[in-house]
Amino acid sequence: MNISFDNTYVQLPERFFAKQDPAQVPEPTLIRVNHALAERLSIDTEWLESTDGIATLAGNAIPEGAEPIAQAYAGHQFGGFSPQLGDGRAILLGEVIDTDGARFDLQLKGSGRTPFSRGGDGKSALGPVLREYVVSEAMAALGVATTRALAAVATGERVLRQEGPLLGAVFTRVAASHIRVGTFQYFRARNDIDALRRLADHAIARHYPDAADASEPYVALLESVVIGQADLIAHWMSLGFIHGVMNTDNTAISGETIDYGPCAFMDAFHAQCVFSSIDRGARYAWGNQPDIGFWNVSRFAEALLPLLAEDSSVATPVAETALSKYPDRFGGQYLGRFRAKFGIPPEVSVELITEGLQLLDTQKVDFTLFFRRLTQVAGGDGAESVASLFSDREPFETWLGKWRRNAAPDQCLADMRTSNPVLIPRNHRVEQAIQSGYAGDFSRFHRLVDALASPYADQAEYADLEAPPRSEEIVHETFCGT
Repeated sequence: MNISFDNTYVQLPERFFAKQDPAQVPEPTLIRVNHALAERLSIDTEWLESTDGIATLAGNAIPEGAEPIAQAYAGHQFGGFSPQLGDGRAILLGEVIDTDGARFDLQLKGSGRTPFSRGGDGKSALGPVLREYVVSEAMAALGVATTRALAAVATGERVLRQEGPLLGAVFTRVAASHIRVGTFQYFRARNDIDALRRLADHAIARHYPDAADASEPYVALLESVVIGQADLIAHWMSLGFIHGVMNTDNTAISGETIDYGPCAFMDAFHAQCVFSSIDRGARYAWGNQPDIGFWNVSRFAEALLPLLAEDSSVATPVAETALSKYPDRFGGQYLGRFRAKFGIPPEVSVELITEGLQLLDTQKVDFTLFFRRLTQVAGGDGAESVASLFSDREPFETWLGKWRRNAAPDQCLADMRTSNPVLIPRNHRVEQAIQSGYAGDFSRFHRLVDALASPYADQAEYADLEAPPRSEEIVHETFCGT
């Protein structure tokens, strides 16, 4: 056994979690191990791919030093507060230190019932495991702060879902931590101020050690989370990503993207684009995500109020001041990222960006392909390839003339090339990989993961993955893994 655990969360009081071993599964088989990530975590890949390693990844064996727990948390789900949620289908095995000295959680998802399962089976079907593996690793390669995929294992059992019995699987997730806004809400809802303080101190030590030296450490913690969420959401929006379930229990205070359930990357651009089958009110549409991010950090501020000052009349304005940093930070990050995507220097009016996005929206132009081809134009190619994306060329050509007069390709081309990916995990490709996986063929899954490891590079062997879906391939809805 070669996983060197150094567990700290389990040292908190037991009301923070429930001790829980993963469920046993009948016939675990390895689908994929992330070799590069395993090496970063100093975990031997040969061992991970051995019988003992696969047993660990499936939950059938507990590694020496692991202390399996299900974490407690609450959360607002689509605006409604649930005072107790918690890990209903996930087990935190423990924490490891990577080669750079950073601490990470190792968690099994789909590993069986816990005290927080709320009537569920605690298992995962194969599809959500493959989706999370593909998308989380793609996001990491795209440069977005994210949880990571260490491994995927098929369990040899069937799990019952609405569409019938499906092949089960377990996903091994790596995260800077699994502390959420909802974790703080859990203790605030119980008026457990001692636990709230312990959690805040733990979060500061783990994620924001500089806050410990601030004159007001808990204010510094709040400000750090506010800034982290503003940066994160601006980044993923610049890539056309829609989270799908931006609930407070899916908002990690580390600033990482967490939970790849009904997420999606847009094909045709539409500011109110929604994919999640459960987001019937479009609460988490692409263009609503900045406001939801602010709403979520506001709930974090509410949970922290007792730590900011004993008197709420004093604590509230302190929280409001910290929250006031969000709009400017998000706006600056969002504008900076779209300036880079369009190749527009700071002195040029933002109207050129606004008009460009409006054109994409009005004519339902593919988001990723537009910016990919605009980058090629900036590099010296003709404009026909990008113009062909527009059904009504005249307004685009008018805009393109303005762009040519104001953009600075020589100055901004490098930024365009590192801001506009060639490849994203297109929904139809992810769905094809999932359906092939259910049929026992993981070649599409492996090919997609391999291709997305270099999303900004021209890769002739993966050129087919650049194409938007044909009409019959369009994915209109994505689904929560439960």
